[in-house]
Formats: sequence, structure tokens, C-alpha cells
Amino acid sequence: MSQPLEKILSLTDIDEITDMVSAYLKKPIVIESDQFSLLSYSSYYIDQFDQANQQTIFTKRWPISILEKFMDEGIVEQLKSIPKPFRIKQFQSIGLNQRVVVSAKYKEIIFGYIWVQETNTLLTDNELNFLHEVSFHIGKLLYQKNQLKLGKDEEKNQFYKKIIEKTYQTENQIKWEAANIKVIIPDAFIINVFTVAQNDEDIFGELTETVRLFANALNRPTHLFTDQLKIIVIIGSTSKDSGRLSESANELTHTVLSQFKNQKVFSGIGNAYLSILQLSKSYAEALEVINAAKYIGSPILLTFEYKKLGVFRYLETIYRHQSETSYINEDLLILQKKDLESQTNLLKTLEVFLLNNCRLKPTADQLFVHINTLKYRVNQITDLTAIDFDDFNTRCHLFIDLQLMKREK
Repeated sequence: MSQPLEKILSLTDIDEITDMVSAYLKKPIVIESDQFSLLSYSSYYIDQFDQANQQTIFTKRWPISILEKFMDEGIVEQLKSIPKPFRIKQFQSIGLNQRVVVSAKYKEIIFGYIWVQETNTLLTDNELNFLHEVSFHIGKLLYQKNQLKLGKDEEKNQFYKKIIEKTYQTENQIKWEAANIKVIIPDAFIINVFTVAQNDEDIFGELTETVRLFANALNRPTHLFTDQLKIIVIIGSTSKDSGRLSESANELTHTVLSQFKNQKVFSGIGNAYLSILQLSKSYAEALEVINAAKYIGSPILLTFEYKKLGVFRYLETIYRHQSETSYINEDLLILQKKDLESQTNLLKTLEVFLLNNCRLKPTADQLFVHINTLKYRVNQITDLTAIDFDDFNTRCHLFIDLQLMKREK
């Protein structure tokens, strides 16, 4: 065993180890948790950190742009599956120079990653072996640190569950309990909930990990916990910045769902509130969005936000009334029959046309068709049916019936 390695294996301070490894390899080093939160970076060669490193050091975590790129390129999956140090090529689009990375494991579980930026020269085989040996020691230290964190997180999870279940009667009770267990309550917050359509533990596990990664990449304090098949994310902010909470929740939803295009994953966003006593209300609102999406059988509503849910809030009531009265929209049946017989796409065209307030250009753009093609389809619709697009009530009625038709399918 080399003298530097023997010295490093005797240390327990992550910062001290980072600096020693950096001095030995003569390169900038960053150590991150398994969720890509910054744990330590070398004080040596700090002027050589690339833009990606600088962003990580500034925000204490990977920005979403880097995380998305690494997921798209399959690098996140490689980090989980490749046991030894391996190289990642340069990505100029995210300001990332070539580097070597190795997972820090303990008992075959990954607890973090060690990143070495290859400035000037590449690491030799001996240096790569040295890095691999060091990774096991760092993995053990991160495991010990993680065990302490798990206990605190579970206490925090139970605290937030009690708020959601309305165990506390007053805000003062909540604040007293928060102070007792050393939880910092955000000035403002919003709840984002994710779930899966089927009771599939594998998909739910993958979804939980993905939500955790992207939630951690938000430039806001977040806390995540699970309850049965629901993933609950509390996104916090200062009271001055509370108006932008919904932007963060939407960003989280869209980035997560982009990773699950072939699975039915649902998401809902409650309203933002300043009083922690309203946490249960934001949670119930997020669930109402999910229930509306499940009701029509589509993970993608026009919105993921409760405050923009609109008519979707009343679809179940309308459906019950229509069932009781045996109501059928004859115009939609005509278009449905035409689509089946002639392989046309008139129902989809109608829905997008209504969503764009019967404006031709934005509808054509959304459907990826020429505006003349759209005009031809709209003329087909009016020729086949009695639909009057100039009548506001007709447009509203058609849109509701189209959504309920999705449920029938």
C-alpha cells in the first residue's frame, strides 16, 4: 500500500481526504452524495474548475440542465452500473470538461460519487487504481453519515405526515414541534404529488428515485417522502419569492414526466400557501388534480396545477348527469365514425382547435400540419356536423364532451 493511500485511509474528515486526493492526483476533485448534492471539493486547483463544477459549487447540487443531459446520455445509469472509475466525455453545451468518475460504495450500495476533472493530462492506470481504492473508504464514511441522516429524515417525514393528516390544531403547535425536532419550516410552500397508475413497485421505485434527483436539483429547499403509492414533495421558499413556487413545481413535473413517456405517471400541484397549517390543503388540491387525470384516463391534463384545473374539477358530476339522462353528443359520434372509417384525425383536430380558441395558426403549429390542411379539416367538421364555432356555449360543451369521450375509450 502506498504511503498517500495509507494516510488517506486513516482519515475520517471528507474535506481533508478530498484535498489529499487532489494533491496526489494534481487535479480538481468534487465529491457528491448519491443524489448529486455537493459534499466536498478540493481547495487545490480551484481556478481550474470548469463551468459545470462552478455551478455545482455555487448551488450545492447539480442544476437540472446537467442532470437532464446526463440522464439523456445514459450517464446516470452508467454511474449505477459501472463499478470502476470511467471517463465521461466533454459536453460543451453544459460547460463540462472531460472527467473521471467513480462511485463511492459500501456493502455494494452507492452512497456518493468522486469526480476528477482531467486537466492537462489523463489519469494513469496507477492513479485510476488509487482512486478506486480510495472510493471504498469514502463510501464507508458516507454510509456512516447517511445512517445519522436517515433517522433525522424519518422524524421529519412523520412530522409532515401529521400535518397532512391534520393532527395539529394550531400553527403554534406545529412550530413548537418543529423546534423540538429541529425542522426549519419554510416561509412559503407548495405540494407536488406524483403517483403511478398501477400497483407496480418497480416503476414506483424508479419514479421515486427520479423525483428525488430532480427535486434535489431545484434551487429551493425541498423535502420528499412517500405514503403508500404517493410521492409527496414539499417545495419551500421565502415569503418574498412565494409567487414563483408554482414555476418550480411545474419544472419538476415536466422534467420528471419527460423520463416516463411510456408509463402512466400522474402528477398534481396544489396551491402555494404562507401558513404551514395549510399544508394539508395544498396536498388535497394536488390529489384532486391527479384524480381528475385518472378519471379521464390520461396522465396529461391541460394543467398540473389545481388553480388552473377549471372544468376538469366537475367532469365526474357532469358524467353522472349525462349517464342518468342517456345523453349522447351526436356530432362527436359522427366525427368518431368518420375517423374510424377514413383514418382521419378530426376528433383530435377539433380538440386542439378548441384549446386554441379556434385560431388557425396556433392550432396548425400544435398539430404540425400546414394551415391549408387545417382549414380543410375544419371544413370537413362543419360539413359533417351542426357545430357552430362562433357560439361560445357550443365550444364549451364540445370540449367537455370530448374529455368525457376519452374516459369512455
